[in-house]
Amino acid sequence: MLSAMDISTSGLIAQRTRLDTIASNIANMSTLRDENGEAKPYQSRHVIFQTTEDIGTSYGAVGVKVASIELDETDPIYRWQPNHPLAIKSGDKQGYVAYPNINLNQEFVDALNATRTYEANIGAIEISKDMSSQTLRIIA
Repeated sequence: MLSAMDISTSGLIAQRTRLDTIASNIANMSTLRDENGEAKPYQSRHVIFQTTEDIGTSYGAVGVKVASIELDETDPIYRWQPNHPLAIKSGDKQGYVAYPNINLNQEFVDALNATRTYEANIGAIEISKDMSSQTLRIIA
C-alpha cells in the first residue's frame, strides 16, 4: 500500500512542477527582455516527464519524475510597432517587435489537464489510505 502512495506522491510532485511552469509561461506572456535587460522575448518552458524505477511495486507499476524543463524553440511572434523602444532596428524584421510565442488557450488546457491529474493522484492516495485502514480493521 505504501508504494502505491509513493507512486501517487511522485505524480503530485511532477504535476505541481508542471503547474508552476505553466504559471510562469502565463505570467511572462508579455516579457520582451531577458534577465540582462536585452531585447529578447521570453521562451516558454515545457516539463518533460520520465518514469522512475526508484519508486514502484513488485507488479511493475512505477513512479514518475521530472526529467527536464525544456525551452520552446519556436520563433517569436513579430508585431509591426516601429515606434516601440524594442523594435528591431535593422534587417528583414526592421520595425517589428518580437513577442513570446505563447498560446494562452493551450496553456489553460495544459493547466486544466495538470489539475485533473493532480486530483486523480489525490484520489488514488485516499483510496490507498482507506484500503490500508480497512485492512488494519480486519486484522485487529
